[in-house]
Amino acid sequence: MVLAGAGRMAELQRKTAGIRNICILAHVDHGKTTLADCLISSNGIISSRLAGKLRYLDSREDEQIRGITMKSSAISLHFKKGDQEYLINLIDSPGHVDFSSEVSTAVRLCDGCIIVVDAVEGVCPQTQAVLRQAWLENIRPVLVINKIDRLIVELKLTPQEAYLHLKNILEQINAVTGTLFTSKVLEERAEKETESENISDAALGDQIYDWSAGLEDTDDSHLYFSPDHGNVVFASAIDGWGFGIEHFAKLYSQKIGIKPAVLLKTLWGDYYLNTKAKKIMKGDQSKGKKPLFVQLVLDNIWSLYEAVMKRDKEKIEKIITSLGLKIGARESRHTDPKVHLNAICSQWLPISDAVLSMVCNKLPSPLDITAERVEKLMCVGARTFDSLPPETQELKSAFLKCSSEGTAPVIVFVSKMFAVDAKALPHNKPRPLTQEEIAQRRELAKRRHAEKMAANQEKELSEKPPSENSSEVTGNTGDTKGEEQQLTDQTEIATSKAAKQEADNKESFIAFARVFSGVVKRGQKIFVLGPKYDPAESLHKLSSQCSATDDLPLVPHMTCCTLENLYLLMGRELEDLEEVPAGNVLGIGGLQDVVLKSATLSTSPACPPFTPLNFEATPIVRVAVEPKHPSDMPQLVRGMKLLNQADPCVQVLIQETGEHVLVTAGEVHLQRCLDDLKERFAKIEISVSEPIIPFRETITRPPKVDMVNEEIGKQQKVAVIHQTKEEQNKIPEGIQVDSDGLVTISTPNKHATLSVRAVPLPEEVTRLLEENSDLIRTVEQLNTSLNEDKKTHEINQKTIDRIKEFKQKLEQNLQGRKWRNAVDNIWSFGPRKCGPNILLYNFEGYTKSVWQCLGNAVKETSKYRDFDNSIVSGFQLATLSGPMCEEPLMGVCFIVEKWEISKVGEMLSTRRQDSGECDAVEQNEDTVSLTRSCTVEVCGENEHQDSSESVPKSPEKVSKNKGEILLADCYGPFSGQLIATMKEACRYALQAKPQRLMAAMYTCEIMATAEVLGRVYAVLSKREGRVLQEEMKEGTDVFIIKAVLPVAESFGFADEIRKRTSGLASPQLVFSHWEIISSDPFWVPTTEEEYLHFGEKADSENQARKYMNAVRKRKGLYVEEKIVEHAEKQRTLSRNK
Repeated sequence: MVLAGAGRMAELQRKTAGIRNICILAHVDHGKTTLADCLISSNGIISSRLAGKLRYLDSREDEQIRGITMKSSAISLHFKKGDQEYLINLIDSPGHVDFSSEVSTAVRLCDGCIIVVDAVEGVCPQTQAVLRQAWLENIRPVLVINKIDRLIVELKLTPQEAYLHLKNILEQINAVTGTLFTSKVLEERAEKETESENISDAALGDQIYDWSAGLEDTDDSHLYFSPDHGNVVFASAIDGWGFGIEHFAKLYSQKIGIKPAVLLKTLWGDYYLNTKAKKIMKGDQSKGKKPLFVQLVLDNIWSLYEAVMKRDKEKIEKIITSLGLKIGARESRHTDPKVHLNAICSQWLPISDAVLSMVCNKLPSPLDITAERVEKLMCVGARTFDSLPPETQELKSAFLKCSSEGTAPVIVFVSKMFAVDAKALPHNKPRPLTQEEIAQRRELAKRRHAEKMAANQEKELSEKPPSENSSEVTGNTGDTKGEEQQLTDQTEIATSKAAKQEADNKESFIAFARVFSGVVKRGQKIFVLGPKYDPAESLHKLSSQCSATDDLPLVPHMTCCTLENLYLLMGRELEDLEEVPAGNVLGIGGLQDVVLKSATLSTSPACPPFTPLNFEATPIVRVAVEPKHPSDMPQLVRGMKLLNQADPCVQVLIQETGEHVLVTAGEVHLQRCLDDLKERFAKIEISVSEPIIPFRETITRPPKVDMVNEEIGKQQKVAVIHQTKEEQNKIPEGIQVDSDGLVTISTPNKHATLSVRAVPLPEEVTRLLEENSDLIRTVEQLNTSLNEDKKTHEINQKTIDRIKEFKQKLEQNLQGRKWRNAVDNIWSFGPRKCGPNILLYNFEGYTKSVWQCLGNAVKETSKYRDFDNSIVSGFQLATLSGPMCEEPLMGVCFIVEKWEISKVGEMLSTRRQDSGECDAVEQNEDTVSLTRSCTVEVCGENEHQDSSESVPKSPEKVSKNKGEILLADCYGPFSGQLIATMKEACRYALQAKPQRLMAAMYTCEIMATAEVLGRVYAVLSKREGRVLQEEMKEGTDVFIIKAVLPVAESFGFADEIRKRTSGLASPQLVFSHWEIISSDPFWVPTTEEEYLHFGEKADSENQARKYMNAVRKRKGLYVEEKIVEHAEKQRTLSRNK
């Protein structure tokens, strides 16, 4: 029986101090959903016998089949502790790495979390990831060490060994927390140091450096998990028991006569009980005594398990009577000892009491939200809290109060949208009938039955031989009337059925949200703030007191909407609510047209959008999707829109080729998205391409040794010269390539000449550029606003410091003669102006820096000022698609060594600057006198003239030049020619160097037992994997293997490993980095040794070439392949007799 109905829950929602918003986080298969089942069964929503088997919060069919959670779902529970009543909004989250985005959406709405750890497997990769996510969102964790029954039944450890094992697990978890804490303290310390450096002048005398870094002063005792702090529960969710040590402290204080406070401190740790003196002494191990925890707690649990497993009836009865439990006859007679065990344990140590009382004692209520967390939520991007408008800063107090008064501004954060079947909505559900309705229906049924009987009688009469004509006529007319009525009835039924079906098929979107301040009411009008909304800009247009009901001017990234329905989330069910006060988690209906994935809702326009969610997994697996029947295309497009809205991590794109592409986080995630698309959103048959694997193109330094590890000597040189000569023949005329890779190329109208060289960037620099892509984007935005002379809001000092630090790091990594002044001469980053490639300028007479925002902006006045954007655009295009297989470049630096513009080009440049012809003449005179030192090339018939003659002195000359310009225009606009020329120059400069492909790599963590280790290695080596390390987990026979694996080889990897190891090993794949594939895709044997080793055709498979050709085929580019492999001998199918 359900203990608390929706009405009771609505009452509890008003008592903010008694609310706990928590989520359950853990690695995959550590028992989150089973634990959630146990907590739900305590409210009578499901039977306690089904807890752990039902997996109530896994409401999707594929979740039940696979046995893993794929989405975060919420349920509200009621918990009574003494005279205090609590409302616990529990969110269960997935543990699989593919669905870590769902964890982010859950964590944002909570104030605390339960970290679940498997007692056998200990800390796993995903445990570390969820701890980090909880830390980043500033939410407080408590710990449940689950599956302790496995230590008894599977590993067969003694209580003493189990105690040491549990101690070890606690240390591992605290080590993870410690590293997070240390990094935070060191960051804060560094910030303080930079601030103090800015404020104080250089101190006189010797500086003494303090290596402690402030870690000693900061108190971190509250962060760590320890049973004596009351933030650890030991449990076995499947057997229904769990306890914190305070339970045993109370129990034994009465038996032994020692104060509970003393027992609490000593039950966990190196203490033992001196029975003679009735005292607790320290140093159990040195004296060879049993620790208290083993003696008083574990021994009892172990003996209970032993008695039940061995069916020792006397001992069991003795235990039951001593504990004062009542066990039903059904459980005690059951053939499965686990059922008997569950019945005893769930009464003796109910897990729900232990976990929920820990949650209520240790985790904060919404009222205890920290100021630090509020500021973090309100500051988007690089802005600090102090730089926000004063009206916005005032909202901080509303957050901290979390008040539900009518005057408080309403602030709601929507973390995700989820789709539910329209049938599942409360207003569409069949409700129980009242007595009157039942009576009415009975009457209706009787009337229908009577009508049917009458109709049948009439039919029988009409079929009889007619006695009179009149009767025949009347009979016929009645019959036709009846038929007509039947037809109309049938059509009505058909149409109503169709309408009903359409309504049933419709997916409704509900926003998964939390109220941070104010009271949300049904039908309320509210502002929806997009992620780019800036309160500073909108407050100029609107007053801070205006509401969503007023007629307001258009403000970018802000819309108004009405909250149609509010729901209480109850796992698989939804309950209607009229209003929801602050501090609660809720579902909101009717936002699908205004919210895509997440949004901030507020009644105050001063509210800033919340910081975007930080996702751990990056979407990397792409597939192209198309309908089986082309006529279904509109459904597919609509379905993909809905899928994009329903999943926080998926990306839906239409590529330049017109393909509809789905980008997902991994194989399991991809499978779920495709199932959803087929069965829920598009409801059509679709065909899915092979996964589109991303690559990057780069260049390397020329190799020192050849493919057979011989040093490249003269003999090799001869062969290479032949090869390069052949390659040079391929280069079209008009392009010069020097021996050191400098490419010189002119525009089609010969007005400008460019010389470009490509150089590989050091690995550290590429990594630095990748990590700071957001910062580079910020730099680009600041520069644009400076160039357009926009009055930007004060550039934040913190951002400036970050840019300076980034520049410093670049300078440290780009050292040596080759990179002198390189950082100051950076012209642009690419592709998309924030990628891991750099464009440098290295010619005289031009000064433009990407670091303008740091205050060294120089107005460009030279002849290049108009066309520099064309060069940058050409570079952006070249880096976006490389020459090998049109994939983006990475880790390449292009240096423009020379850029010459002829006189006509200069005139064109000046002509663009002003409209008056006379001014043009004057400007031309100025420009030429300025650039007299430059080489002057004039297109067409004009010979090189003296600089004095080249200045146009009369209008005729000007018109003549106009004619020349018009002549040049047959090649299109000059800026366009420059873009194309720059792109070509970059491409040829790349091809002049040794080119390589870069593959995306997964880090792969596999847990396997010793007997299947060989098979795991076999699968890894077959798929080009590389093992980094293997270590044995302490106290178990499980090995942890860390490896890297190319994404291209990863499809079906998890299934293959599971099959080969009979399910004893399961991998976790997380995207890690890009790695250069060492083999040259264009390599052919050139020396005698290579001919001997590889054969004339070099038939052994070249991995890089295979990948390159696969991508080229997919994109429809030319692939150099031999169709006939063995032309020299006839291949017959039948064997010669």
